[in-house]
Amino acid sequence: MPELPEVETVKRCLEKVMLNQRIISIQLRRPDLRQPFPSRMTDRVTGHRVISLRRLGKYMLLDLSSRETLIIHLGMSGAFLLHASASGLELGRHDHVIFVLENEVRAVYSDPRRFGLMDLVSTDAVGQHALIARLGIEPLSQAFNAPYLAKKFNSCRMPVKSALLNQSIIAGLGNIYACESLWLAKISPRRRCDRIAFHRIKGLTKAIPLVLEKAIKAGGSTLRDHHHPDDGRIGYFQHQFNVYSQETRDCRRDGCEGQIRRIVQAGRSTFYCPKCQT
Repeated sequence: MPELPEVETVKRCLEKVMLNQRIISIQLRRPDLRQPFPSRMTDRVTGHRVISLRRLGKYMLLDLSSRETLIIHLGMSGAFLLHASASGLELGRHDHVIFVLENEVRAVYSDPRRFGLMDLVSTDAVGQHALIARLGIEPLSQAFNAPYLAKKFNSCRMPVKSALLNQSIIAGLGNIYACESLWLAKISPRRRCDRIAFHRIKGLTKAIPLVLEKAIKAGGSTLRDHHHPDDGRIGYFQHQFNVYSQETRDCRRDGCEGQIRRIVQAGRSTFYCPKCQT
């Protein structure tokens, strides 16, 4: 599942070619993805300008001049590829949505598993949409700090790794970057939230943005399907993992002699160093 850095990477690439562009046409090559496309989507999008592109958690938001917003979730295998023109464009069986822009760029949404989704809502009502309303704080925002996280952790008895995956606490953080952030902060993923001292929570709120920004700079992580929209290049943060998928390897922290261990928490693989993460 694409996490915050992957979605942010896609958003930034789309922004380069879609911002302030009018959508000349949109082609829906099937009636649905994870759920049916919104009613009259073609009519409601065609002819309108993209006035801004935003990201909330793992969702991309395209604000249109019609005062409606297109909400996009990539699911497990959703991806955009950009084509400079119709010349040489060959559509595959998994290319489900084609946006044609006034600059002649074709933004093609492909999704083999069809776990992604698109929905249209009034821009003023985005915050009340069922997919958005329960999202927690953005970890790259100024509001993400130790007092906020300490308040959330104070009455939380679950393991900290599970809490970090709760989108109502932190929006956009997923399995990979939760593991990496806990390693950087030297906190065991098994530790209960309400048993983490404030100074360690403060360290975690510094570690999470550092890990995310580094991943964004590297272009996101590629586990299966994530590609850059502009040229199809894969992200390469996976080559910089300290713990994720590093089971049995020596810990990379200076002075630590531990080995990375894999455990399963809430059905998800967790990777950590039992020696330096306490």
